[in-house]
Amino acid sequence: MKINRYEDISQIEREAKKDYIDRHSPFIHCADQAISGKVLPVRVKVGDAYVHPDEHDHYIAWVQLWNGEKMLAQTSFTAGGLGNLPGHIEVEFNIVPTANMKLMAMSFCTKHGLWQSAEKMVEVAA
Repeated sequence: MKINRYEDISQIEREAKKDYIDRHSPFIHCADQAISGKVLPVRVKVGDAYVHPDEHDHYIAWVQLWNGEKMLAQTSFTAGGLGNLPGHIEVEFNIVPTANMKLMAMSFCTKHGLWQSAEKMVEVAA
């Protein structure tokens, strides 16, 4: 399966391509530093400037959070979860880190496949 990755949309000229890339891409929002053994809230939002459809055959089916090659969490959705209106899927995962992390999020669109976020490094102190 092809993995789609976010491109810097400010470098793209066509609005339709900006929309396509942005609305499918997951973005990680969390602190750059954490304390070992303490909960770190990690928010993943699919899309930034553009919203994603929520239709019976075109919606975000799931969002995953990874640390390197280890999946930490996953949330699944069904069509209509956003009231059949375009919007942003947002998930907050509460992770308990024990060592430095290289976080990455994945999202799956039922029409346009698998999308990967940029990596987010989190430094974990004892």
